[in-house]
Amino acid sequence: MLVAVNKIDKEGAQPDRVRTEMTQLGLQPEEWGGDTMFVDVSAKTHEGLEDLLEGLLLMAEVEELTANPDVEASGTVIESKLDPGRGAVVTVLVQRGTLHIGDAIVAGAHWGRVRAMSDYTGKRVKEALPAEPVEVLGFDSVPEAGEHVRVVENDRRARSLANERANRLKLEQQARRSGLKRSLATIFDQSGELKELSLVLKADVSGSLEAFEDEIAKLPQEEIQVSIVRAGVGGITESDINLAAASDAVVLGFNVRPVGDARAVADREGVEIRTYSVIYRAIDELRDAMQGMLAPETVEDIVGNIEVRQIFRASRVGVIAGCMVTDGRVTRGAKVRLIRDGAVIHDGTIGSLRRFNEDVREVASGFECGVVLANYSNVEEGDTMEVYETRQVERTLS
Repeated sequence: MLVAVNKIDKEGAQPDRVRTEMTQLGLQPEEWGGDTMFVDVSAKTHEGLEDLLEGLLLMAEVEELTANPDVEASGTVIESKLDPGRGAVVTVLVQRGTLHIGDAIVAGAHWGRVRAMSDYTGKRVKEALPAEPVEVLGFDSVPEAGEHVRVVENDRRARSLANERANRLKLEQQARRSGLKRSLATIFDQSGELKELSLVLKADVSGSLEAFEDEIAKLPQEEIQVSIVRAGVGGITESDINLAAASDAVVLGFNVRPVGDARAVADREGVEIRTYSVIYRAIDELRDAMQGMLAPETVEDIVGNIEVRQIFRASRVGVIAGCMVTDGRVTRGAKVRLIRDGAVIHDGTIGSLRRFNEDVREVASGFECGVVLANYSNVEEGDTMEVYETRQVERTLS
């Protein structure tokens, strides 16, 4: 394995930090006594690219890495996008065999026939040998980056394999969703229903879409579940808006814009469209939206402590507790706990608060007062009372 550390031209770049993190994955740099070659590069300034090519050639020679060009081609999708004029445009790195114009190809749940190929300079080519990246036209839809591409005998076989993969992915997705609902039902059986934030994601290329989905998956979803009802490559269309309206979803676009009448349909249906050029800005706004959906947390503050020193009984008001405020303050109508021998025996409110013969609203620490608990009279000398307040506090995602 060879590791290329990109973007070293950026201010604050730390290639050594990348090396340190890679050692945790078992990739020890050669300069640190390991056996993994690291090359610092900048795709923008081309710095280090010659060293990278030399390293690749050296590794291929030492490891005797070769590919057979005389078999049916196979490789990997490096990038893909939906071009309005050309359809699905897929960059494929051929790793084995030779890819020709007219070959039937399949990549995951997508298939097609190679109609045209271009090399990295944009020049049209008729074949692509191992280790050559080419831009391929002819797929029926846009495959995801990282999908394995291979040539098959004919279109029928390609279509059949793609349909089998699509059905399998659909069943796996349904299984994941049903399993998630079962597990969440056990978690929230007492605390209520799980809140859900539905999204329709669109991006310019599949690599950006994959990064978008990965960042969303990292958000904590214990209480607020983010549900992606559709994720695709290309502009925001009317069908995206209609699906968002039916699912109560928000449409997020990365480096794409609404096409056709999509904007007008969104205004009519009341669907929100948000577009971004920086993924992390979208994630920050999404996190803020999730925090806004969290139920506020109830926080309790102890505001005073009372010691019962004498009991008085009156025919009109019942039991009056002659008390001393030992800490904090006490207010009429406040919430209070009656504590006896360390155990809470009543939780209620202060119905009446008096000093001498006058009703008062508040008594501070160090003063005596008479306390009557609302709808409760089982108070004894030596009891203590804990006066508290509750307030709602906005919560944040962990």
